[in-house]
Amino acid sequence: MITGEIKSKIDKIWDKIWTAGISSPMTVLEQITYLMFMKLLDDNEIKKEGNAAALGIKYNSKIFKEGNFSVDDDGNMTIPYSELRWNKFHNYEPSLMFETVRNYVFPFIKTVNGEGKDTAFSRFMNDAVFLIPTAKVLAVCVDVLSELDMSNKDIMGDVYEYCLNKMSSAGALGQFRTPRHIVDMMVQLVKPVINDKILDPAMGSAGFLLGAAKYIQEHYKTELMKKENAEHYNKSMFSGFDTDPSMLRIGAMNMLLHAVEQPNIARQDSLSDDNTVRGEYSLIMANPPFTGSVFEEDISKDILNLCKTKKTELLFLALFIKSLRIGGRCACIVPDGVLFGSSKAHKSIRQEIINNNRLEAVISMPSGVFKPYAGVSTAVIIFAKDPSGTKDVWFYDMKADGFSLDDKRSPVAENDIPDIIERFHNLEAEKGRERTEQSFFVPKQEIVDNGYDLSINKYKKVEYVPVEYPPTSEIMAELRELEKQIKAEMDELEKLL
Repeated sequence: MITGEIKSKIDKIWDKIWTAGISSPMTVLEQITYLMFMKLLDDNEIKKEGNAAALGIKYNSKIFKEGNFSVDDDGNMTIPYSELRWNKFHNYEPSLMFETVRNYVFPFIKTVNGEGKDTAFSRFMNDAVFLIPTAKVLAVCVDVLSELDMSNKDIMGDVYEYCLNKMSSAGALGQFRTPRHIVDMMVQLVKPVINDKILDPAMGSAGFLLGAAKYIQEHYKTELMKKENAEHYNKSMFSGFDTDPSMLRIGAMNMLLHAVEQPNIARQDSLSDDNTVRGEYSLIMANPPFTGSVFEEDISKDILNLCKTKKTELLFLALFIKSLRIGGRCACIVPDGVLFGSSKAHKSIRQEIINNNRLEAVISMPSGVFKPYAGVSTAVIIFAKDPSGTKDVWFYDMKADGFSLDDKRSPVAENDIPDIIERFHNLEAEKGRERTEQSFFVPKQEIVDNGYDLSINKYKKVEYVPVEYPPTSEIMAELRELEKQIKAEMDELEKLL
């Protein structure tokens, strides 16, 4: 979610490129993300150089190496790697900057994850084209981006979401990114570990994978120094699928910026027969598409066997179950209708999660969480693939997430997220909570008796406090007195007229 200064700067870049003659909104969006990637690459290197200098050691960059970068195989077009850096070409006069970026920097970023390697990054960047038309337009874009604080490495995802909204495509394309603080909350709830194999089958710009990568980096610094762990982190820990090539390109760029060099990212319909991986992942975090349906003939048969429907939100739940290994866990966002829908498909997927898996938590979120892009009410459900089934389910009624629940989503003091995380990791202390409180347990049998309904309002008790009103005679006396005061003031007003 971007606001204020960042939004105005992105608007300025958008308008400049648009008025220069690029008529496709998607092309404008892609050009902005390429420039942001160039800047973020250099920003990351500057930080690493600073850290090395503080430790008194020499830093050898794997990206901006010693020597020259060659655009062609014959070595006819070469340039020192140092000239490819944002902080260098940013200071060039416009025509030289344009020539440098178009002829050298852009070809360079397409090979930045290793020339000749078949990686997610190289695959999705292979068909990228630099289309900014003039030196003046590029100079404005570079100047504006240079003023932005890009310390948040998922800023490209934020910009992508905002630009989609600008061109009125977000709803049609289903590109509602999960707010970062909600992603962080879900990561804190499931606590990824160093040997996890993590999947987001509807990855978008890779927000959940980035959140998990950040958590691993912060909590397993020592373990990541071991060769086998570093190899797993870079190549086999993270998997993500999507059908939108632009989102995949941004996701690949985001993962590379987060030091994940070769994630398993692919263009794939996760619900189709093309996705054959089953029982392999130890952790799934996702916010799958809420609306729409798919052609039944395209859906994988084993998913339909578990939940016969065309509704994507239910099909993805079936996919999560199929994709998890025994003991694996899942944290996903679902629309409220999944929790209480009365159709056969709704009931069957809830029954599967409760009876044949271990449902741990249902966290009901307020409807404003996805504003201004959507006002749907949602919940986070957390479950594990455990054949022994569910025992008790922990419910939490989130009323505030640290932001206003209107379209502005301004920061506010009220925030239940720290309380949710603390309580979830101390569930034994929750056992005595009353149904009138914000969180409480519900035994499995009670849920079964209620038709596997998982809506919190089905179990929450409202405590009614009696209100004492004064006698009718006192109320009437007060009304008479008010009537006298009004008459007196009307008389005074009439005299003035």
